Amino acid sequence: KPAETRMGSGKGSPEYWVSVVKPGRVMFEISGTSEAEAKEACRLASYKLPIRSKFVRRSDVEEMGGES
Repeated sequence: KPAETRMGSGKGSPEYWVSVVKPGRVMFEISGTSEAEAKEACRLASYKLPIRSKFVRRSDVEEMGGES
């Protein structure tokens, strides 16, 4: 806190954000590119995610009864 500021009055600024992602949740939708390019983009992005991910097509998701 800056000098001459009273103690208390809140918890300070957040250091990071957290989001709960449950299994089966669609995180990204990609359009306007070929399936091969979309798969490669997702493969490269998956290395940055702290969770296991999988590439699915819209038809696969609809068959499973997920995400409406």
